[in-house]
Amino acid sequence: MAATVGSDKDAVAHYALDQYQEAQIHTLANLVSFPTVNTQDLKAPDNPAFIGFKNYLKMKAELFGFDYQDFGYTVLIGMGEQSEKVTIVTHGDVQPADPSKWSKSPFELDKITEPGKLIARGSEDDKGAIATALYAMKAIKDKGITLDNRIELMVYLAEESDWGPITEFMKTYNQPKYAVTIDASYPVVVAEKGWSLIAPTFSGANPSSGLYVSKLQGGAFVSQIPEDASVILHNADDQTKTQLQRNISALQGVKVSLVEQEDGLHIRVKGTSAHSSEPESGVNAIAHLAAIFDGIALATNSDGQALMFINELIGLGLYGKQFGDIAYEHDFMGPLTVAPTLLSRDGQNNDITLSVNLRRPMGKDADLLAQQIDSALKTWQQQHQVTLSNVEVELGTPMLLDNAPHAQALLDIFKHYTGDQDASFVSIGGGTNAKLFDNAVSFGPSMPGKRYTGHSEHEFITEEQLALNLKMYTAMMLTLGKM
Repeated sequence: MAATVGSDKDAVAHYALDQYQEAQIHTLANLVSFPTVNTQDLKAPDNPAFIGFKNYLKMKAELFGFDYQDFGYTVLIGMGEQSEKVTIVTHGDVQPADPSKWSKSPFELDKITEPGKLIARGSEDDKGAIATALYAMKAIKDKGITLDNRIELMVYLAEESDWGPITEFMKTYNQPKYAVTIDASYPVVVAEKGWSLIAPTFSGANPSSGLYVSKLQGGAFVSQIPEDASVILHNADDQTKTQLQRNISALQGVKVSLVEQEDGLHIRVKGTSAHSSEPESGVNAIAHLAAIFDGIALATNSDGQALMFINELIGLGLYGKQFGDIAYEHDFMGPLTVAPTLLSRDGQNNDITLSVNLRRPMGKDADLLAQQIDSALKTWQQQHQVTLSNVEVELGTPMLLDNAPHAQALLDIFKHYTGDQDASFVSIGGGTNAKLFDNAVSFGPSMPGKRYTGHSEHEFITEEQLALNLKMYTAMMLTLGKM
């Protein structure tokens, strides 16, 4: 079912770019200005930021002549009344952002600090794609082109935190003829690893003497490779400090500061944040902080246990090779990845929960993986004569859809507009809402070979990439609209 990009589609794609490149940047600036970060105490449909965001989308839909439906957590913006439809899947919520790490507010589109880059939370994940999709639809409507299938833009408002509402919504949503998520990578994503979690909780009071650590902290949220981690070391002698310096000198890609204060030696590690689906794109501050204590015997309070656990079961590797027998890989989807991403402390006691984000490919049964995780945890506890007060394990389901009827058509579009004739289908570590559709694949907006910046504290999309996306998304809608 291959489909090449004919001159008629190409002409509309270039019309979209000529007419709407600046408009889509302006719309992106408006979209990112809404701090659509989900919180536990206020549901998205009741959150003023989300209400404002949806009102803006409704205004754009009405202005462009599209129909608009609001289902609380899900918004549908449609073009056409055909019985068959193509669903373009996006999300309007974003991850938290630390304002101190941005040159301007993360919720203000920064076009100045780095010319050519559009820097803001959500610019790449996923508000840039929403803006582009709207103007691709507008260009097709401008030209009065009649499609065989309705184009429906779906914007979900809790993709980053809670799939419950969208899972419930999909029970009554008629499956489309074709579905495409624009929340991932090019050329065409036909496989996604399963988002998974191991979260042990460590308990143990601080000792009154001896070598121990306290106030261990690190990470911002579970799906981000952490760029900050810190701890206080108490009662360190000269030999211990020498060992620390030796370990620090062996590290690469991080900045480490040691500051002697009255209460102990304050140790801070600065790494590089990244999306946890691509741990190789970042430098994990939590893992590197633990590595500083390699060979140093710490008291087994909660903080000391957590550092030992990270150092011994995870280390600086990315693929779980120290974590018992859990490591494996799939020929197409690649290896299981394992990243310590967040340290959370219970405010009422000294318990610490470590979130370890896994991305699991096909190739190993979930029951077997769960058994191997359990075995590694039991062995570690026995070795150290400690007991984890709680362990949460969540194993997500990977997706492999290599027979999607529209995948080749999208690959042809990518080849046409990039000139990359060797492009082929790819797998990603991330998990998108594509898993909820019968035959969804992902198409952009991130280019192969370039670092994905979503979830990082330096998220951006380039003006050049927005322009390329606008041409390809216009061609995509024209192609699938007539397939």
